[in-house]
Amino acid sequence: MHVHRTDPAFGADVLSLEAADHLLTETAIRAPAVRVARNGSVLPESTFTRGGSLAGKPLTGLVDPVKLMRLHDEGATIVLQGLQRYHSPVGDLIAELELELGHPCQANAYLTPPGAQGFAVHSDSHDVFVVQTHGTKLWEIHGDGGPGELLLEPGVVAYLPTGTPHAARAQEAVSLHLTIGINQLTWRSLLTREVGRLVAEVPDEHLPAGYLDDPARLAEGLGGHLAALADAVRRLDPATLAAEQAASFLSGRPPRLAGALLDRAALAGGLDADTRLRRRRGHPCELVDDGDTVRVLIGDRVLRVPSRVREALEHVAAHAELTPSDLSSLDAESALVLCRRLVREGLLEVVR
Repeated sequence: MHVHRTDPAFGADVLSLEAADHLLTETAIRAPAVRVARNGSVLPESTFTRGGSLAGKPLTGLVDPVKLMRLHDEGATIVLQGLQRYHSPVGDLIAELELELGHPCQANAYLTPPGAQGFAVHSDSHDVFVVQTHGTKLWEIHGDGGPGELLLEPGVVAYLPTGTPHAARAQEAVSLHLTIGINQLTWRSLLTREVGRLVAEVPDEHLPAGYLDDPARLAEGLGGHLAALADAVRRLDPATLAAEQAASFLSGRPPRLAGALLDRAALAGGLDADTRLRRRRGHPCELVDDGDTVRVLIGDRVLRVPSRVREALEHVAAHAELTPSDLSSLDAESALVLCRRLVREGLLEVVR
């Protein structure tokens, strides 16, 4: 376990109690984005949801704020699951963390009443960062030296490696904390994927009849296939596979286009050489040369652009903010065309 202390306002900036209240009581949030636990048990969705309709079609799993708050008053912990998908500040944090680590991440928030404990001692199958955003929570953490205690308060971040047994209880006030899970990519998964591709090329033919009485007939064919597979594995280029893994990660994240309508309205109003633009948080801008074109990895997909704009894209990749006039390697009109496209694609946003 590792403990880090930061600005107490950091957690609230990412997920405040007011933001959690808004999500739970003013939006049409539905299960399984919310679950509820009490005394170590997860409660049925029927205890805190209701039905409804939209445009004459039935909706199920709508969170009922009245039921939810009643359960919370009775000591239940409310869990906001996959929060990065529907709360932009958490989504920004997760996207930036993924770029730093190179591993997929996800976030849950836990809202626990004073003095309550939602879950018994348990361990997670992945590494986690715990960020306290409101109130305090006393954590019981089991390590090699036996159980210990850690009081988390706003400004304190804890890192728990995979398999660390833990439990936590809110103190005098309601507690809100964010748990960020690191869904680790492993050597085994990478090698299984690459070798699996080669195995898929092995002919899907029947084993020879009669091998039960004469195993040598099976051994001969098996030896040939194993030798061919071993040769194919030896021909794999680690540098190429590493580049493919990085490109796959940097172009396969969930779409993030908050403010896209406002950006289009700004474009309709006219983009000029001095319009201030900035890179969206958590969006990479990795360039891969591909003959006469450049592939631009922007997180959720790949853009292809002419190689002549590479120098301009290098400027975009190196600067958090810019204007079209900063792209001096292009003429004025080409710089505007490129910036308009990058705004529409979501890599850049218009500073408002």
